[in-house]
Amino acid sequence: MTDKNQHNTPTLAVALQYDGETAPKVTAKGVGDVAEQILAIAREHDVPLNDNPELVKVLSKIELGDQIPEMLYLAVAEVIAFAYLIKGKMPKDYP
Repeated sequence: MTDKNQHNTPTLAVALQYDGETAPKVTAKGVGDVAEQILAIAREHDVPLNDNPELVKVLSKIELGDQIPEMLYLAVAEVIAFAYLIKGKMPKDYP
């Protein structure tokens, strides 16, 4: 997820991992050059990107390796659903 540099502020990026079993975890986050590296790696690996400045700001406050808090489940579920749709995937238990 990204916060694009639309107002001359440094780019902010947060990477999430979701295994389908537990809540998503923050696996990488950074500002400026680190954020650009995170985005470059995501693009190299064909990881869908989602631009949601408000959500990425909140997620950037979560410690690396920590699961997202329950209050963010719905917002992050929408991002995961977007990524699944873009990749043509369905959740494990989808009929």
